[in-house]
Amino acid sequence: MLTMAVFVITLGLLVAVPVWQTELQREKEEELIFRGRQYAEAVRVYVRKNPGRLPASLKELLDKKCIRRLYKDPLGPGGQWNVILTTGKAPTGRESAQEVMVAPERVLAAIKNPQILGVVSSSTNRSVKIYNDQESHDKWLFFFGQDPKKLPKIVTYGEKR
Repeated sequence: MLTMAVFVITLGLLVAVPVWQTELQREKEEELIFRGRQYAEAVRVYVRKNPGRLPASLKELLDKKCIRRLYKDPLGPGGQWNVILTTGKAPTGRESAQEVMVAPERVLAAIKNPQILGVVSSSTNRSVKIYNDQESHDKWLFFFGQDPKKLPKIVTYGEKR
């Protein structure tokens, strides 16, 4: 009888663990969307307060009181974001960026005159949810001037063009 009870409990756990992991993943993805949108909105507020300029760091968004706090990437290793930078002319809000550069936040000091548009997760994992027709966290872009129906060309920092 005891062996049967242990077997049933084990079988129940084998079924429950993947469901629990999927639910946990969904919650983290919802948090990623919330935090990413906070950064996109913070850049929009920054541009409104400083016409013709984009922030050079995420900390600048906090210093200029455009965001309440700096959020960590809920899915990225170590909570570090990749930042979305302009590759040329910054969008004014009326048009969307045609091309963006994605770089780890930690390399911003090595980039001459960085102009941040937003953030993207540093996680390259496949997502449970589909966001803006994308199924990978590193394709879920959150940036100022974004057209959700049109994904810009993405250039990765250090990649040859």
